[in-house]
Amino acid sequence: MPKYKHYSYDQTILIPIDYQKQLIPGTFEHTLNYLVDNKMDLSIFEKYYNNDITGAPAWDPAIMLKIVIFGYSKGILSSRSLAEACQNHIIFKALSANSQPHFTTIASFISEMKEEILPIFRSILMVCSELDLIGGDTFAIDGCKLSSNAAKEWSGTFADLKKKKEKFERSARFLLEKHKINDQHETDYSEKEKARKQIDRILKKAEKIEKFLQESEPKDGKRGRENQSNITDNESAKMQTSKGVVQGYNGLAVSDSKHQVIVYAEAFGSGQEGQFLKSMVEQSQKLLTDMDQTPEVCMYLADTNYFSEDNLLYLANSEIDAVIPDPFFRQRDPRFADQARHKQKKHHFTQDDFLYDAQSNKYICPAGKVLASRGTRKLGDNHGRRYEAKQKDCSACELRDKCLQSPKAKCRTLFIIDYIDNRNYSEEMKQKIDTEQGRELYSKRMGIVEPVFANITYCKRMNRLSLRSKAKVNIQWLLFCLVHNIGKINSARVLPI
Repeated sequence: MPKYKHYSYDQTILIPIDYQKQLIPGTFEHTLNYLVDNKMDLSIFEKYYNNDITGAPAWDPAIMLKIVIFGYSKGILSSRSLAEACQNHIIFKALSANSQPHFTTIASFISEMKEEILPIFRSILMVCSELDLIGGDTFAIDGCKLSSNAAKEWSGTFADLKKKKEKFERSARFLLEKHKINDQHETDYSEKEKARKQIDRILKKAEKIEKFLQESEPKDGKRGRENQSNITDNESAKMQTSKGVVQGYNGLAVSDSKHQVIVYAEAFGSGQEGQFLKSMVEQSQKLLTDMDQTPEVCMYLADTNYFSEDNLLYLANSEIDAVIPDPFFRQRDPRFADQARHKQKKHHFTQDDFLYDAQSNKYICPAGKVLASRGTRKLGDNHGRRYEAKQKDCSACELRDKCLQSPKAKCRTLFIIDYIDNRNYSEEMKQKIDTEQGRELYSKRMGIVEPVFANITYCKRMNRLSLRSKAKVNIQWLLFCLVHNIGKINSARVLPI
């Protein structure tokens, strides 16, 4: 058997370290060090300090930024882990000049950058512009749903939360009665103390809910429905993702087509991202204008979540070109003409299968039941009448499977279109996306914005938010996007360093 020189990883060594030589040119940390020292205006932090003559020296914001951004780039999101890395990791020591701030100092620095984070983001965007990394003509908008520091179990409507509080109170009363009975027989003090603490914990949960219900208001949702509130972070939302339901925030980003640089980003506590298109377009245009990067013609690409008459009307009035398909655009695509043969065909009754009684203004379904008039309604630009069957008629109907599109539907409804407004932007967009040019433009969307989220959440492992409240979460989301953009600058290899 051959002999090898002995080695052991289980050892320490005392050697002189040149911190600057640890930052190897071409690495992310070397680029970060240069950008923070030379391209960021950190005077915006000076208003927080009043220690010119008296008071202890403060931690330099440049050092704190280097620690946080480099840590985030390695997937280290915890302030405690960042503080520990500053004590043990040589690259952290080199970036921070062996500064070892306490984890509470790091946490406070991150959460208090409400006014400073956007100027810092803009300064990095300016560097991207100077290096010609921004095309400025085609952008893609999308969202990335991330869990935050909020308990999903503490979500619900006010009625749900009230029921949960009453359940806790009933449990506490039951345990209290049981405890009184056991007191007469048991003499083990430890068991009594354990039962008392359990009752106290349950009562504290009930008090927590009661306090929230008294101090908060129900969230108004679409069509008059109440959105779920959350006791731990009421600005967060319960959102459906490909990996299940998460309690957190939706991080939206506008990505440029040339090198996938993020030109604007913001976090919102809602899974319905379509309502934020106007804000994202306006803010991204503002940042680009500040950098003289707004061309005469630009285009925005977005998925079906952003398709609505209001959004298309705004884009048309703002003279902004966009490609936003409707949810059924693939069904009209000739390339998917034969996809239906792979699915099990299921016939459902259409409007033509219902008989209209003009004298009584009602419809008769194939089962002979009545769909009564529910007045007029406007859906987008479609004006018409709505008819609805009784729930008791539909629940026991033998033709239910052929009539209702969803098994969860309670009753059948009909919407009869009477007229459409003069200009229908939704129809115009449908016609646009059905053209060969429209489909080709939309096909670019995925390659522009999806790799951005893949880099942030998978490659960099920044896949969760550790803060609460929209203001603090927005800071963290912009820091995530900052890491992505600095990575683009580093990959370009064009900095004069």
